[in-house]
Amino acid sequence: MGRGLKLFAIFCAAAVSLNAANYFITVSGLGGAPEYETQFVKWANDLDREYRMNGPDARVVTLTGNTATKQNIEEAIARASAEMKPEDSFTLSLIGHGTFDGSDYKFNLPGPDITASELASVLNRLPARRQLIVNMTSCSGASLTALTKRNRIVITATKSGTEKNAPVFARYWVDALRDPAADTDKNGTVSALEAFNYAQKKTGAYFESEKLLATEHAALSDTGNVKAVRDPKPDNGEGLLASAFPVLRPQTESSKAISPEKQKLVSQKEELEAKIDRLKYQKAAMPPDEYKQQLTTLLLELARAQAELDH
Repeated sequence: MGRGLKLFAIFCAAAVSLNAANYFITVSGLGGAPEYETQFVKWANDLDREYRMNGPDARVVTLTGNTATKQNIEEAIARASAEMKPEDSFTLSLIGHGTFDGSDYKFNLPGPDITASELASVLNRLPARRQLIVNMTSCSGASLTALTKRNRIVITATKSGTEKNAPVFARYWVDALRDPAADTDKNGTVSALEAFNYAQKKTGAYFESEKLLATEHAALSDTGNVKAVRDPKPDNGEGLLASAFPVLRPQTESSKAISPEKQKLVSQKEELEAKIDRLKYQKAAMPPDEYKQQLTTLLLELARAQAELDH
């Protein structure tokens, strides 16, 4: 258990590296109808703007309309792969229509569609240790089998390939990066888990307010398990990687001017927060006294780090 915590701390130290680059590729596929086409492109462009808020280390590529082809997607991922280092992060966001014939999931694009297996073949070559795939298309749950992988977070707008209606999840994923309420721990960063929980809750509220039967149920897997869950938490073991993956860490004027000493304290604070999250996932397998002792120690260290930051 101690070794596991040590390894996780090393992982988190890389995750919050201030020199790491963040790669974002966003694709909006075929709309099939003018109103969908317009909406999908808008959401993709909205994401483009939000992802760029991460500052100069954000490498953002957005493919829409006739540029959103299978070849261009594969080439964009390959270019990112050639540039990135293991400590970098990678996010792929897919918006649009997907199909599932009982065997293959396909993302609908101008020209040939791309299957989940074809996507996986290029994604699996990425050097980045931190990867997030957000498939916000219809039938996206069917892509889980191909896309899930150890140390990769996969979010789908639907729980299976049988949910075929155009999802609204993408709208609320965008909103999660704009609404301060999504940052539930108020640390100035929106994690993949926070964005997922926000978007899922808002999606459910949408169907309730419209008095409609919900036709999509978002799911998340970050353990390599192809059976994603709708409520990631310590009890089911899902959500730990997602909680440590910053989707949005906006650069403010004050953060740009922060001293190297303060930067180290910020990294230390984020490491401690990640350790606390890790501990919560181990609680069920630990004696209560040991859990309480470790949690108290970490909380005291966190309080000291915060006090130094505030000084």
